[in-house]
Amino acid sequence: MVVQELDQECVDRVFAALADATRRDIVARVMRQEASVSTLAQGYDMSFAAVQKHVAVLERARLVTKERRGREQLVRGDVGTIRAAARLLGEYEEVWRGRIGRIEALLAEPLGDPP
Repeated sequence: MVVQELDQECVDRVFAALADATRRDIVARVMRQEASVSTLAQGYDMSFAAVQKHVAVLERARLVTKERRGREQLVRGDVGTIRAAARLLGEYEEVWRGRIGRIEALLAEPLGDPP
């Protein structure tokens, strides 16, 4: 792989964080618009503390950042980490497409005469 901006530990944290549906939803929401943790918590059937824990996992994975504004903690998506993860997945896709291309080339070769 040529481009890999995330170290292996960070890659593990990113994909472990994204393995949870609630965390994926939080990322999607804060990528559209920053939101306070309390606003995020209103959208889920779980405690405020549980949402805080989800946000903390996303923050450790660098998928979101938090900023204190007055009494609120505003959460926003970190586009840089999202792009780095997307590039990594793109590299995996290139490897896969290369294999498909080689298989197609082999299938297109004329068969030789049987011995």
